[in-house]
Parts: sequence; structure tokens; C-alpha cells
Amino acid sequence: MTETSITDLLARTHPYDALPAADRMTLAAGAETLEFADGDVIYALGAPVTALCLIVSGQVHITGADGIEVLSILGPGNSFGERGLMRDGMAPVNAVAVAPTQVIAISIEAFKAMIDAHPVAHRFFDRTRSAGAKRQDITTIAVDDLMTRTPLTCTPDAPLIEAAGKMRALGVSCIIVAEDDAVRGILTTGDITSRAVAEGLDLSTPVAQIMTPDPLTLPPSAMVADVLNAMVERAITHMPVTEAGRLVGILTQTDLTRFQATSSAALIHDIAKAPDAASIAKVTARIPELLVQLVSAQNPHQTVTRLITDIGDAATRRLLVLAEERLGPPPVPYLWLACGSQGRQEQTGVSDQDNCLILHDDATDADDAYFAALAKSVSDGLDQAGYFYCPGDMMATNLQWRQPLAIWKRYFQGWIDKPDPQAQMLASVMFDLRPIGGTTALFDGLQEQTLDTAKSNSIFVAHMVSNSLKHTVPLGLFRGFAMARAGEHKNTIDLKHNGVVPIVDLGRIYALTGALTQANTRARIVAGMAEGAVSAAGGRDLLDAYDLIADTRLEHQATQIKRGEAPDNFMPPAALSDFERSHLRDAFVVVKTMQSAAGSGRGYFS
Repeated sequence: MTETSITDLLARTHPYDALPAADRMTLAAGAETLEFADGDVIYALGAPVTALCLIVSGQVHITGADGIEVLSILGPGNSFGERGLMRDGMAPVNAVAVAPTQVIAISIEAFKAMIDAHPVAHRFFDRTRSAGAKRQDITTIAVDDLMTRTPLTCTPDAPLIEAAGKMRALGVSCIIVAEDDAVRGILTTGDITSRAVAEGLDLSTPVAQIMTPDPLTLPPSAMVADVLNAMVERAITHMPVTEAGRLVGILTQTDLTRFQATSSAALIHDIAKAPDAASIAKVTARIPELLVQLVSAQNPHQTVTRLITDIGDAATRRLLVLAEERLGPPPVPYLWLACGSQGRQEQTGVSDQDNCLILHDDATDADDAYFAALAKSVSDGLDQAGYFYCPGDMMATNLQWRQPLAIWKRYFQGWIDKPDPQAQMLASVMFDLRPIGGTTALFDGLQEQTLDTAKSNSIFVAHMVSNSLKHTVPLGLFRGFAMARAGEHKNTIDLKHNGVVPIVDLGRIYALTGALTQANTRARIVAGMAEGAVSAAGGRDLLDAYDLIADTRLEHQATQIKRGEAPDNFMPPAALSDFERSHLRDAFVVVKTMQSAAGSGRGYFS
């Protein structure tokens, strides 16, 4: 092709059409025209990528790790090679000509100069960037970034007058009571007023008799949103920060006064004071409005879903408190756990409830009447609050999911020993368990023991991998989307079951093969990369794809809410621009590549 014809082609192809004419001419002058025959391998998985290729004529198949399964079909006007160029310079897939094909090759230097100079090109080729900058507010900042790293401390046997003198000297409102860097309690000015002065205690009284023992703590990796939510739900003003059981800092309301509390914190505050399920439902009815605000502020999906899940957690805990007030104290210790999206902290604007109860092994058959009533009260309240009943009856109201700890251990052992389809389905759901309310000690060790047992059973792992590949991404022929052809959701793609769920399944497999205790999908992928359960290159690509698909899902729901519609997961691709459709297709290609790698045990899957 001549330089003029290349320039004309670039002017008709996005994103080159958005560049100044002079820059298009510069690209054309440095571009090389390459010819490939049917069957020629243009790029091989893991080989160096030497240029960005724009197809002029012919057809190119993008294939997975096995070199057989076709992930995408590219034709004239499509580009490929950018993923390698934006990453480590190595091809993450195979690109093979399946007909006589002509491409324009843009050198690495010219490609990088283009994306450095033109944001429109950078946004088009870099899926890690969104259409706008993410706003960082107080709720999304890590506790580590705001905490006081040298909190005032004293020992449990320190006299009250000594502790109060230290607090006055530094002008602080609390002192951490610690032994060997472990938090034993916290003493605040409020404690001194209400427990010491009001009761006329001697100034030599040890602080251990006045302090609040075993206060709630959070790790430095927690979000400030976690602190705010805990403060308003539990009516506390000081949060010790610990890591591996060691005191590393403190965060107080005073530290946060220059910031306005988030809407999620306000909702949780109202839930914590709600007198009944109906009042809780009035609060959770504001969740759609919160979702719109969070999405409109361009918060990433993991922040939005985490804050929304926090509200679901608070509603569950409040319903447990209300149930106990009505039924009386439980006959034995229990633990309420969430699974599904709540367990993974990934709830959106539309969620059902998936939960269960672990009872202490001292529970008797007669005790079940209490826990059956407790489960019904909480599940009915959650349904009233918009968390509809699980269609598969995976709820604590089902006796099967309301059992003593010993039974739960037998459940997991049985699913691992005999991994039939039903066992695989149940294990998939229950591997996402997360404690919500009750005696958390009942969960201690159960997850780690189950993961170790499961990881060592190669047959179970193989079945779980196979089961994880049943949810397919909505890719059709010729780079089109595979949409529903009939019914209520005709001409839409399901961004949950065919978008997010395949990635959730992969994250669960990484957690299983790496014996990782994380329940959150994004955290599982990150931990999987660190532990070698998934390769660094594959994990990075999957994170990018997950972020794009999950963000698109939330934006779709926010758009529906703003139109006055109930949010769902069924999005018509026609609602997206060509730019957005192109990147969404690329994200689905990444997911399909990772599924192929997981199924074959090669490539990106370590």
C-alpha cells in the first residue's frame, strides 16, 4: 500500500480517525505493509510482539493456549497486538491468518508515541483505564494512609491517674491498653467520666478495671469505609489498627472530622437503630440511589459492591439482634454466614440471599426450634428489605443449611470425597462462606482445613475446574456477541451469568488450588498471582477484564435506576458505543482465554 492509501485507511478507522491529520501522516510514513498466507502464524503465544497490526484485508483467528480453540475472529479494520505492547512485550494469545491477509504494521516506537501523545488512543488500547479518572474520597482510602502510627499506650496494671496524665499531656481522647504489642483494651475520656469519676473510683485503680476490653480492631489494609461503618453501627469513636495481632496504629473520629461521612455510613447508622424489619426495609430502599451516586462518582466496582455489601451485612446483624430480643438468648452458640455475592462482598443493585447457620456441637434436636425461628425471622426480614429468597433454597431456613459444626465438616468432606455434579455445585457456593454475626470461633479452622483437604484431592480439583467452565462468555462468530434470541431478554447479554460469574468461578479455582482463604473474587485473583495459582500475566489480564465487565454491569444498573426501572443484569450491546463494545469483546476474549488455560492446565494457569 502507498503512504497515501494507508493515511486514508487510518482516517476511516477508530481511534486513528481521532488523531490530527499530521500525526496520521507520520504513522503512515513509518508503517509497513505485510502479507500473510492462509495458515501463517503472525504471533505465537509467549513470542515477542514487534508491532501493532491493523488488518487491511483477509481474516485472523485469535486462539487460546492450545492453539485450537478460536477465541475471536478479526477482519478488516480490527487491530491486534496491543495487549502485548501494553504489557510485557509478549503475545498473550496466538494470532493466525486463515486466509490471504494484508496488515499494516505500526512499530513499537510509533505505537508508544501515539498513546503517549493522544489520550483517545491510550484509552482505546489500554483496558486498564476507564473513560474518566477515578475519584478518590475518604471511604476508598486505606486505613494505613490515615491512621496515627504511634498510638498512646499503657499496660493493664497502670493506675488510672498515670493513664489520664498521659492523655492530658498529649491532648488525646484515648489510650490503648496493651501487653507485648497486643491490644487488651481501650480507655477513653468517656470511660473515665462514666466508669471512674461517676462511680468515685480511686485514682490508683488499674485501668484494666475501667477500660473497654477486647475492642474491635481492623487491619491497615481495610478501607476507611470499614471504619466509618463500624463506628456508626457500634456507636464507637476509636478504632485500634492491628496487623497479625500486633498494634500498629489508631484511627479516631477526630481524624475523620474534616471529611463528610459517606452515604453508606448514614444508611448503616439508620439500620443499626431500626426497631423492626419494616424500618430496615425503608433504609435499604435507598440502596439504588446510593448505587447511582457511587457509580456516577466513578468509583471502581470493588468499592461500590463492598459498600453495598456492608449495608447488607448491617441489615443481617440488626435482624439477628431483633430476633434474639424476641426469641430470647440462643440455647447454644451459633454463627450466621453469608455465601454467594454477599459472602464475596460483591453485592450490586439486585441480590438474592444465600446464607447458612453453623451451630455449636452441643446443639440438640430440641434446640432447632429456636434456630428455625431465628432463621425464618432473619430471612423474612432480608426478603422484606429487598434481598429476595434464594431460588435454590440455599438459606438457613432450610434444615440442611442449619447444622452443628461436626455436620458441616462432614458435608465438606463428603463433597470432596465424591465430587458428583450436585457436590460440585454445593461446594462452589459454600467455598464463598463469610461470617456475618454470632460466634466467629465456629468458623476458625474450618475453611483452612477444608481448603487443604480439597487441594490434595486431584480428582475433586479436576471436577471443580470442569464445573467452573460451564458458564461461557457471550462471544459469537465474527467478533459479535452471542445474545438471547427470544424471550423477555431478547437481544441482550447477561452480564452476571455470562460476564461476572465465569470470572468468579476462575477466582474460586485459584483459591482452591492455592488454598487461599480470601472470598472476594478480585482478592482471590491478586492472591492467586502472589501464590503462583495463576501466572502474573494471566492474572493481570483477568483483573483488567473483570474490572471492565463488572464496571459495565454497574453502569448498566445505574442507568436503569436513573430511568426509574428496576436494575437487572441484561444489557443490550446496542446501548454501548463502538468503542465500548470493542473493549467489552476484548474483555470476554481474555476470560475465554483464561478458561481455556484453566481447562488445559497450561498457559496462564500455573
